[in-house]
Amino acid sequence: MPAKTLLIIAHAPSPNTQKLAQVAFNGANHPDIDINVILKSPQDTQPKDVLAADAILIGTTENLAYMAGLTKDFFDRCYYPALEKKQGLALAVYIRAGQDGTGTKRALQTITTGLRWQWVQEALILKGDWQDDFTAQVEALAMTLAAGLETGIY
Repeated sequence: MPAKTLLIIAHAPSPNTQKLAQVAFNGANHPDIDINVILKSPQDTQPKDVLAADAILIGTTENLAYMAGLTKDFFDRCYYPALEKKQGLALAVYIRAGQDGTGTKRALQTITTGLRWQWVQEALILKGDWQDDFTAQVEALAMTLAAGLETGIY
């Protein structure tokens, strides 16, 4: 049976958010987990990538109490091609939030509810000033999603 695919879509405009994207990729690629892991930026993600995915991890920044514009652009381009074909798709999210992240989370919930994607974990909101343990939290989120995908939980 072919390995399942986890698509990580990470908006990473700064060195710290690039670290988060990389640890998400590394966590999902744990040597004991046998899945395909693809890391893409929102602007490089196409509908065909979503259609080929068995689960998605979205990483975005909070911009003006909303998701990053490039993350929204990803949804604008991929929403309708995925709408009828990817219902029930497993999803996890991390948000790098300077404030509280609730507006970003709410917007993501609204869009993904419309897509009928399944949130398999509560959104991970990384609030305030940078903290080194953010990387461990994102790595654990990605590893948990990947392990659940591999074992067929999602």
